[in-house]
Amino acid sequence: MATRKVTLSLDAGALEFAERAAKAHGVSVSSWLSKAARREAVRTGYRPAPGHPGETAATADEAEIAAALEELRAEG
Repeated sequence: MATRKVTLSLDAGALEFAERAAKAHGVSVSSWLSKAARREAVRTGYRPAPGHPGETAATADEAEIAAALEELRAEG
């Protein structure tokens, strides 16, 4: 997927969470934040238009979230 360079402002706590999570998953902070933004958009009801470049990634994220929730439920 194509990337765009942007400037964002995050509170210190959110940035620390993102940095720690990205490190734990072995990815860059930018990559982690990109995936987190897609997940939150899907979680809150956003659906990309059919054929939109983000549709495949968002659908995969939605499936990953569903699988993670099932795993959490199974663990009790």
